[in-house]
Amino acid sequence: MKVKVKGLQRVYIIGEYIKLDALLKYCSLVSTGGEAKTLIQNGEVLLGKKICTQRGKKIKPGDAIRYGKNIILVKRTKE
Repeated sequence: MKVKVKGLQRVYIIGEYIKLDALLKYCSLVSTGGEAKTLIQNGEVLLGKKICTQRGKKIKPGDAIRYGKNIILVKRTKE
């Protein structure tokens, strides 16, 4: 489940993590894995306040991702 509010998205995950490239695809910020790979390797994606160039980086609940004007907050779903 995701909720979008003016460039802010909250993404709820069930497991312990989601990989960065998969998160960008899930949030519809990119259409393909190749596009995600290029953006990440070009340093266009921030994890917190630092540039992240690892497309397989494990994004855990509590992490914030920024790409352009989009901010993604990752939360753990309550089951």
